[in-house]
Amino acid sequence: MVNADTEKAAILIIDDEEPIRDLLSDLLSPTYDCTTVGSAEGALAILNSINFNLVISDINMGGISGLDLVPLVLERTPDTVMVMISGQQAIDSAIEAMRAGAFDYITKPLDLRHVHTAVKRALAHHQLLTQKRLYENHLEELIKERTAEIEHLAYHDGLTDLPNRVLFEDRCTQAIAIAQRNNNLVAVMLVSLDRLKKVTESLGHAAGDVVLTEAAARLQQCVSSGDTVARFEGEFAMLLTNVTETADLTEVARAIREVFNAPFGLGGQEVYVTTSIGISLFPSNGEDSGTILRNAEAALYRAKKQGGNNCQFYAADMNALAMKRLELETSLRRAIENKEFITHYQPVVNLASGAVVGSEALVRWQHPELGLLPPGRFIGLAEDTGLILDIGDFVLRDACARTRAWQDRGFGGLRIAVNISARHFQEEDFTERLVEILSETKLDPTSLELELTETSIMENTDVAVKVLARIRKLGVKVAIDDFGTGYSSLSYLKNLPIDTVKLDRSFVAGAATDPDDAALVMAIVTLAHNMRLRVVAEGVETDDQVTFLRRLKCDEAQGYLFGKPMPPEMFEMAIAVNPPRKNNVLSDSGRLLIDNLAAAVNE
Repeated sequence: MVNADTEKAAILIIDDEEPIRDLLSDLLSPTYDCTTVGSAEGALAILNSINFNLVISDINMGGISGLDLVPLVLERTPDTVMVMISGQQAIDSAIEAMRAGAFDYITKPLDLRHVHTAVKRALAHHQLLTQKRLYENHLEELIKERTAEIEHLAYHDGLTDLPNRVLFEDRCTQAIAIAQRNNNLVAVMLVSLDRLKKVTESLGHAAGDVVLTEAAARLQQCVSSGDTVARFEGEFAMLLTNVTETADLTEVARAIREVFNAPFGLGGQEVYVTTSIGISLFPSNGEDSGTILRNAEAALYRAKKQGGNNCQFYAADMNALAMKRLELETSLRRAIENKEFITHYQPVVNLASGAVVGSEALVRWQHPELGLLPPGRFIGLAEDTGLILDIGDFVLRDACARTRAWQDRGFGGLRIAVNISARHFQEEDFTERLVEILSETKLDPTSLELELTETSIMENTDVAVKVLARIRKLGVKVAIDDFGTGYSSLSYLKNLPIDTVKLDRSFVAGAATDPDDAALVMAIVTLAHNMRLRVVAEGVETDDQVTFLRRLKCDEAQGYLFGKPMPPEMFEMAIAVNPPRKNNVLSDSGRLLIDNLAAAVNE
């Protein structure tokens, strides 16, 4: 090794002849840090405490020979380089030493130039060995670290560092095995964060990650040290092994609710997130980890179906619900192939004139056994399975074709509004598919308005703005549906290339009676008009609401007061009474006809 004080290479000289030792020391000491010793035994004693870059050793010595010394030195310090001193008569021994691991040899009588050359060459070799060893050690450490990281990632969630499903199931299996021997209880609790998707869609994935990380920390406060909190792809899981009765689980559920009472801080904004909890218990709800987990998932699904923010224990009828959902998914796939979907149309009325100026297309499923199903029965499942893309294309194509047909029959001013799901809108080829459908149906793009929720746009605002700009360049209008139900502020509207704001029915319902709702509706209408946006009120059901909206100069409205969604044939009969091109006020006879037709459809 290099001496830290002198920065010289360290050389050990071994020879039982003192003159040789002295000669080599005098020759090399000006350049190197030399140590001399008269025997192999003495050298080994020194090597126990000091490492040398180079060992120069005589071959023929009393006691341990230089030949026998080579493996002993290299065993202690593999990076040490050995050069042997050999008389002419011992060349064969020197060659044998090199086969044993020595690097080189020099002959007696010593040629000083040969000695210098051999030493320099040996030290250069030592430097290469050292660099190689350092690299190999570094590489080995990196491999160990990376292997440990990969092993950790294989069993832990990348965001929260909690155990993942694989590790959780393994621990669950072990806990059940122990419980079987000891006649104990084991519980699995699945915890889903209500409205987390809404937070992510409105404020971005980074905000959702903050909520998930903080939620993981809060859940860990609710369990004992021997229990496990894990994160699956869609929810958190808790493995509780210190359970004596169901009251213990109720207490944990109460603790979870309490820790989630506090808001989550997201920059300058606070959001509140509640939890849905599903609980399954060994041995009453299953005797293996797979069954226990499936039943906890069934309980969680039931908690969500009841509106969230509640806790449900597993019950046997939940399996029937799960099977029913599976059957519905199978039927949904078949329905696309069999073209079982139909489109209904709800009138959109100009509030100033009362004229029907357009309609909103709303999909229905004509189920062969269950009858006519509203979108609430299948749209969520369609989004989960990706089938919403096929359904969305069907509705868009059918609505465009119908509207073009109505225009050809004389209703030239009629517009059509079509809801576009977030998943549909975020498809890379969405604009191309839109162009294809408009070309097929020959509908004037200015007659079409696409309705998107604010959350679907806020998923990735930069990309959404570009897509919306391309859509509007075609002449197609863009509306924000259910405005006011997301987390975004009114001010973000100015950054979006849109034409229309649709007031959510929840605000319209109380606008004529609740001062807070009235103030909110007034603010939205005023701001939208200042930004040259059209405002359409949804869910209008009373004359008082119409009067209030007219005073605010709200542009258009739709709702049961004007007509429920109806089949295309009935809608055509209704608009025939008040053709859009005539711009007439909706007559009493027209409204009565619409009401009667809608009632007939819904009987």
